[in-house]
Amino acid sequence: MKKVIVGMGEILWDVFPSGKVLGGAPANFAYHVNQTGHKGSVISAIGEDDLGREILDHLSNKNLPHIIQHVDHPTGTVQVTLNKKGIPTYKITDKVAWDFIEFTPLVEELAQKTSAVCYGTLAQRNYVTRSTFFRFFKSMPAEGLKIYDINLRQNYYSKNIIEESLFIANILKINDEELEILSDLIRVSGDETERCQQIRDQFSLDMVILTKGTGGSHIITEKYNSFLDTPQVSVEDTVGAGDAFTAAFIASYLDGDTIETAHRHAVNVSAFVCTKKGAMPPYDYLNLTLNL
Repeated sequence: MKKVIVGMGEILWDVFPSGKVLGGAPANFAYHVNQTGHKGSVISAIGEDDLGREILDHLSNKNLPHIIQHVDHPTGTVQVTLNKKGIPTYKITDKVAWDFIEFTPLVEELAQKTSAVCYGTLAQRNYVTRSTFFRFFKSMPAEGLKIYDINLRQNYYSKNIIEESLFIANILKINDEELEILSDLIRVSGDETERCQQIRDQFSLDMVILTKGTGGSHIITEKYNSFLDTPQVSVEDTVGAGDAFTAAFIASYLDGDTIETAHRHAVNVSAFVCTKKGAMPPYDYLNLTLNL
């Protein structure tokens, strides 16, 4: 049965030296959920400008369901530069449309039928969107999953925002660089697995998903520590690969697959995305997860 799975927060243009591509972690996540056959949807905001209108055109072309509000602030942009290995760095514009997402009746209606929502830290930099996040969580079914993809960017985070986000979450998705920052903030120690276990216990999480780029990935629960190597592929860029990983894992997990199977699906989809430019390449999810 198809489930409603929502990405909520920033939608924007990733501006590369070669041009711009549609991005933003919640939008990327929702797109990849849709590829799995579930009902991915994105909640965000755009400005009354050409960049915003282009976003709506792209969402329509990608058949991505959405609640995109029009607000009196410019559409978000991020300047992206890539190093020789395709690893991105970001310069994020302040006071843009997705900082001002309102909790509307339409948003509440979607929350009431949402099986899982993925949210991050960046879009909580403004109190308007942050308030909408927490009202959305309260409106979800009690059994709905809340996935905190921590996504620490520049200086747009605080210990308070991170801890409140962790306490509301069922699942934490974090990469190895972010784990170092979080470990310092909340004072956990030990090797990577030990720190993830401490974070899981401290915030009563069901699981922690740790991705380490070419170093592999872990899914850590009370009973399991599933580790998989990262496939060796020809990397075009890694933008959106983590979002694809999260989407594929959650979709498979909600389908009732084992953690190990869901993990394998996540690794394969993420590796494929790394071979393409931009965060939302087209692909056949079923063939990809069966054949990679």
